[in-house]
Amino acid sequence: MIDRRLFAQIDWRLLAVTAALAAIGLASIYSTTLGQGGYAYQRQLWWVAAGAGVMTVTVILNYSLLERFAYPIFILSVASLAATLAFGQTVGGAQRWLDLGVVSVQPSEFAKLAFIVVMARYLSSIIVPKKGLGLKDLFLPGLLLAIPFVLIVREPDLGTSLIFVLIFGSMMLTVKIKTRTLAALAVLCVTLIPFAWGSLRSYQKKRLLSFLDPASDPLGSGYHLLQSKIAIGSGGFLGKGFTKGTQASLMFLPEHHTDFILSTLAEEWGLMGSFTVLALFLALLLRGLEAAKNSKDRFGFLLALGIAAMLFWHITINIGMVSGLLPVVGVPLPFLSYGGSFLLTSLIGVGILVNIGMRRFIF
Repeated sequence: MIDRRLFAQIDWRLLAVTAALAAIGLASIYSTTLGQGGYAYQRQLWWVAAGAGVMTVTVILNYSLLERFAYPIFILSVASLAATLAFGQTVGGAQRWLDLGVVSVQPSEFAKLAFIVVMARYLSSIIVPKKGLGLKDLFLPGLLLAIPFVLIVREPDLGTSLIFVLIFGSMMLTVKIKTRTLAALAVLCVTLIPFAWGSLRSYQKKRLLSFLDPASDPLGSGYHLLQSKIAIGSGGFLGKGFTKGTQASLMFLPEHHTDFILSTLAEEWGLMGSFTVLALFLALLLRGLEAAKNSKDRFGFLLALGIAAMLFWHITINIGMVSGLLPVVGVPLPFLSYGGSFLLTSLIGVGILVNIGMRRFIF
């Protein structure tokens, strides 16, 4: 349990940044869904309250429990992904949600944390040679990646499966891989591109192609990106003002309160508002890396690094996606996009970071 010594070590700056981002997210969801009855805003408000409670519990419990129960947590996570494929709800052609009676959850979001925990557990238990891990050393961590990856791809969820690969790459490169092995993996990835392209669904191929030329299908696959750019550009330096954005309120921009919420924020708050959000995200990531740097053990270091990597890739891909620098792959923005499962995952992640940081002096 938490005592006074631990309380003094709580990273209040990390919590303040998180609270500020969650408040901005709530305000943006309220503004963009004002003409739709406020249902999404009320739901998100409940998720924020629930997430704050879960995060508090995460801070109090010693993170070493995650190391002890890493594999059961991972197995439970895989089972929930399998249950989603067997019994999950299908929305918009994707089977990603499990109906728990009171609420529906997206197990693939929670699976990211389970994957980070089990990777941290495994990588902290092995001895890494001075030159780095070889190809045979990658078999077991590769298997830990492959199981949830395949299940999530089958939902289908291209964005989330991509996040798993990027978290895996970030953690593996941190523990070090042999240069020769990296070169072999690069060649293998290039060789597999035609097979990966052939396995994509037609709408996923159209999304990727529209990234190269959105104007080729302005009313179809390129519609999201073109409307997103219009929203960002129309915001100017200071924006149109709170609840004054037209791209979202007039329903020109799809997914305006989920994946493309940054576009609507840029329309209402302009360049200055966008830079403020980016500065908060930068502070969030730096606090995450600080927790990793100051962790008392290797498991805590890898755990914090994995969580920071998860947040970093979500932020990078979402911003690149809505601004046209990366293909649209359906990755939400931490704390801002509407959605309970990812919000809970992000808040639990922050709770773990605080937990690691406050126990750095306890041995």
